[in-house]
Amino acid sequence: MPVPVFLGFLLRWSAAAILLPFNVLVIIPGATLLAFRHTRISHAWSDWGSPAGIITATLGLAGLALALWSVGLFMRFGQGTAAPWDPPKRFILRGPYRYVRNPMLMSIFIMQLAEAIFSHSWPLYGWLTIFIAANLIYIPYFEEPGLKKRFGPDYLQYKRSVPRWLPKLKPGA
Repeated sequence: MPVPVFLGFLLRWSAAAILLPFNVLVIIPGATLLAFRHTRISHAWSDWGSPAGIITATLGLAGLALALWSVGLFMRFGQGTAAPWDPPKRFILRGPYRYVRNPMLMSIFIMQLAEAIFSHSWPLYGWLTIFIAANLIYIPYFEEPGLKKRFGPDYLQYKRSVPRWLPKLKPGA
């Protein structure tokens, strides 16, 4: 990819990352912790050596790895971003997309759960619940009809063989 094209693509991805996951994982949780005057976060750093701290770190890193893997596939093969205003131009059936239809969202859910566990914050569990509920509505009623329109029979076959949320053990489609 020539340098100017790569820089343009990098800017598209940066905008999508800042406006979507950064808000979900940093801005809103930070504002939530401030709004609820959550002070336990300062003590959470001392938990890192504990089994709960190790589990939380592992969970967060697993979510981040899944996000980077999924985003990398979008960038390399889909020629688009995860943002609704700049969707992939090509249908992707590789990597985690063979096991679950929404690996990027799954990665965000996992990282949100790690944040809530790390901070010992019930309001962050609430934010995770609200975000999951919103996506339970958005995905089937808004995103999937658009995917059906863009990718047609390929997407319908994919939808029949790969679950929306809970990964299956054997790859589909």
